[in-house]
Amino acid sequence: MFVSAVVAALYILSLVMPKADLVVLFPVGVISAVAAVVTFVVSLVLYLKPPQNAIGTSTFIVYALLVLTIASVVFFTGESNSPFIGLWIAVGVFAGVFGWKGFALILLLIAGYDAYAYLRHVSPESLIIASLASIAPLVASFIIWHSRSAKEVQQAKAYKELASELSHEANKSETVINAINDGVILVDKEGVIQLINPAAQRIIGWGQEDAVGLSYKSVIKLNDKSDKPLTPEVDPVQQVLVTEQEVHSEDFSVMTEAGKKVLLSLIVSPIGHPSTGAIMVFRDMTKEKSEEREQAEFISTASHEMRTPVASIEGYLGLVLNPATATIDDKARDYVEKAQAAAKHLGRLFQDLLDVSKAEDGRMTNDPSVVDVVEFVGDVAEGLKPKAVEKGLRFLYKPLPEGESPERQIAPVYYAHVDNDHLREVIANLVENAIKYTPQGDVVIDVGGDETKVTISVQDSGIGIPTEDIPHLFQKFYRVDNSDTREIGGTGLGLYLCRRLAELMGGQIRVESEYKKGSTFYVDLPRIDHTEAQRLMEAATAAKQMAEETAEAQPTPALITPVEPAQPQPVAQPLSAMPQPTPVPAPQPLPTTPAPQPVQQPAQPVTPQPPANVPLTQLEQNPTAYTQPRAPIQIPVRGPTDSKQP
Repeated sequence: MFVSAVVAALYILSLVMPKADLVVLFPVGVISAVAAVVTFVVSLVLYLKPPQNAIGTSTFIVYALLVLTIASVVFFTGESNSPFIGLWIAVGVFAGVFGWKGFALILLLIAGYDAYAYLRHVSPESLIIASLASIAPLVASFIIWHSRSAKEVQQAKAYKELASELSHEANKSETVINAINDGVILVDKEGVIQLINPAAQRIIGWGQEDAVGLSYKSVIKLNDKSDKPLTPEVDPVQQVLVTEQEVHSEDFSVMTEAGKKVLLSLIVSPIGHPSTGAIMVFRDMTKEKSEEREQAEFISTASHEMRTPVASIEGYLGLVLNPATATIDDKARDYVEKAQAAAKHLGRLFQDLLDVSKAEDGRMTNDPSVVDVVEFVGDVAEGLKPKAVEKGLRFLYKPLPEGESPERQIAPVYYAHVDNDHLREVIANLVENAIKYTPQGDVVIDVGGDETKVTISVQDSGIGIPTEDIPHLFQKFYRVDNSDTREIGGTGLGLYLCRRLAELMGGQIRVESEYKKGSTFYVDLPRIDHTEAQRLMEAATAAKQMAEETAEAQPTPALITPVEPAQPQPVAQPLSAMPQPTPVPAPQPLPTTPAPQPVQQPAQPVTPQPPANVPLTQLEQNPTAYTQPRAPIQIPVRGPTDSKQP
């Protein structure tokens, strides 16, 4: 644009000031001025509105117009003696930028000029000099723009191959992302959506044109279990962008653009190191959650109803085995013991099913208290030690080795604020599994940790777990199926319950195992320091005392209402059977008769009434202790001449 503008300006100056020195030195004709104006206008239009799909073509058009403009200026201002010959050499140097098209344009103009000069009978020497002067810039252009070393050529080839491969992979990735049924949303480090696939658009109800470029918080509105918006502290995307750690949860829901609630299974992963963004992969779990809830309700109801007859069967079998209640021979005793063991196993299965249903529908309660983990785990391990000894295993609790008293042990105290029942069930389940899946060898229990967590480990030298089964080990009803486990009973619920209970206590459970060499299960729990433990224990004690004082301050209703001593009745019959009193006429004088004689009637049974201050438990233990004899009731018999009315 600059060159064409200068040429046009020189022409205008020649019209205004025809005798100016600049006009005399650089004369410009009408044809050259018109070509310059056309070149300037086209260049300006393409600069302001460049075509996105034809940048190369539009640039070559501008270059071609510039070449024609300079060629016309040179031709009409003295040809080889023109003061603009330098512009022609310069424009020829840039011909190599456009490849063969640029060279072809310059060569075509040189050939045309040579034909014109030949027709004008220009001397061969001048013609050769002019041609060489025009071709020299083309040679220089080729050397500058197309002469590269073998290394550069190889690098360029490798670059093209890499670009082609990346483009191919990008196309495949885009095809896969668009084809899967899981929603995929890609955000940058600022949380702005860069990509959203069709499945995500279908789940949340946003189109690609509307979502791309917006903050993810405006598009995917996540809520917690209580249907409340997430705070930044629990926002999974925000956590990933800050911590660069993957987050996986099924506790979130999203409100669609139409206001519909959708339950999600969500995985958020960081992209790049350091993180340059995050990718969300989620699935609609509404139908699956509904089916799971129905299954849990059925299991809970069925298990609850079947526990009663199973408990009765187990109780009657116990009576059969009791020598005080039944006498059976050894063969029958063996059968009954096996039946009782099966009944106990069935009862534990029903209890596990109930616990699973409680854990899944949120009915599992959590009542935390301060626990000395070393002492607590030691008590649980001591209760399970006979099972290991009976099987011939070496059972070791590391914080308290055999033969050493607790007074001689020097070890850190690990406090945790967890539910005692949940922790006991987790530890007992892991230790029982270690004993059950260890044909021979050792079962070692240990407690360790650091400043933030307490780690309980249960190690065995049993059959181990294959690598492909470890990721599924804590799923519901999952059991390792191989020749080593088929003969060992199990439901596949124990480790699932351990995981849910550990998560309920704010911890986690993990496993390290090698097939045929044993397994080690770890339970990580949040640790509290001594000061915090003392504060929590004092707070619990104060709350307990306050509850007791409140209960004592409230009046306690009497367990048994005191009854006034029974008075003799005119007749020995129930009050409800007695006739209601009726009006009696005025007494009339009657003949005198002998005084009535008392008639002895048999004593009526009267329910004994205990004193008001006797507890109900004493009455239940000795119901006859407060029975007092009652004297016979004297019922006067009145004669017909008695003037007194009853």
